[in-house]
Amino acid sequence: MEFNWRPGIGDPTIGGWVTVVLYVLACVSCWWTSHTLRSTPEAGEERNTWLAIATLFAFLGINKQLDLQTALTEMGRVLAYSEDWYAQRRQVQVAFIIGVAGLCLVTILLLLVWARRSPYQTWLALTGSCLVIGYVLIRAASFHHIDRFIDRRILGFKWNWVLEMSGIGIVLLASEWRRANRRCQPWRASIGDTS
Repeated sequence: MEFNWRPGIGDPTIGGWVTVVLYVLACVSCWWTSHTLRSTPEAGEERNTWLAIATLFAFLGINKQLDLQTALTEMGRVLAYSEDWYAQRRQVQVAFIIGVAGLCLVTILLLLVWARRSPYQTWLALTGSCLVIGYVLIRAASFHHIDRFIDRRILGFKWNWVLEMSGIGIVLLASEWRRANRRCQPWRASIGDTS
């Protein structure tokens, strides 16, 4: 059994490139939001949440086009053949998905702890992040009936684009909204002082 993965562009479609651009924009926006909150001492945990989302989206954007999960799947297939447990690969797939789900759950819980006293824009970003993580779990499952569903189209768009881009878009919107709200706070305070 030969390892058949080669580095290359994982999703060379327009939808794939738009998704990568959205990941980059959301990553930069979340990093910028984290940086903006640095001047607010009480926003330390919230700042960490934005930084964690930025880091997650940077990794997911790189993974989107390098298709690293396919390399991991291929390594698993080669290992299954060489160790003679290919017939039991479904149990290994399920264990892997449970492991990925556990890691995602821990990540989400950590983000929720960091953001427990944060404004609703941060909670909105966490909701979008959960949608993206859920999508990643669906893709990691790599079961044929799930793959068939997410390759279907709705209004001309593939479901995988809709699911992934929606989550990224929510995070991007929340980040921009949080920064705009942060910039308005001193202005509101000065108006409040004059009255």
